[in-house]
Amino acid sequence: MAPFENLITQLTDVKVIAPGISYADYVAIDLSDKNPDLNKELLSDAAAFENYIENYLAKKNALVAFGGYNEIRNLYKRSTIFNGEDFDERNIHIGLDLWIKEGTDVVAALQGTVHSFNFNNLLGDYGPTIILEHQLEDVKFYTLYGHLSLESISNLEIGDQFQKGEKIGTLGNASVNGGYSPHLHFQIIKNIDQNSGDYPGVCSKNKLAYYLENCPDPNLLLKIN
Repeated sequence: MAPFENLITQLTDVKVIAPGISYADYVAIDLSDKNPDLNKELLSDAAAFENYIENYLAKKNALVAFGGYNEIRNLYKRSTIFNGEDFDERNIHIGLDLWIKEGTDVVAALQGTVHSFNFNNLLGDYGPTIILEHQLEDVKFYTLYGHLSLESISNLEIGDQFQKGEKIGTLGNASVNGGYSPHLHFQIIKNIDQNSGDYPGVCSKNKLAYYLENCPDPNLLLKIN
């Protein structure tokens, strides 16, 4: 295991959403292009997709559905920000999604400061987004929280500090979060370059190796069973 990945793997008791919910109430979900339930009509209708998530959770007797890292998805075909004539299709998810109801609390994974934030308001985008900067030993890195409510960024300032587990916002609904069923997109970023308030959460096949190295599996940190 690479040094950075080894470092974050040693951390314990890390959560980013609904901290009162036990990981025993989480269930994995497959949203890949191999899932036969995910037809074009379902993926293009936020309300229908939200109903699909809620029914899945009820069937599994769970409160949070999680997954999606390094997952090839058809979910992004509806948006031109992932599909265009002058660039390769971006359809591989490089964060971890946590699906639960609108308004659920989102908390800082670790102590950190606000690096940047933005309302990324295109169809299929993050909607309100917060990026925190962290220092662990001599290593600087970042965590991204996407698909938040507008209230989450309304009184935020760059440089604001948050403690581990402190509330930073709440989940938004489809009207503000890019047109998705409510969920948190959580991502670890080693080198953020010049990005501010935004960072790719989905990549193309030809850039996958770079993004998997720069954005390691968030579950190394969260340790969801």
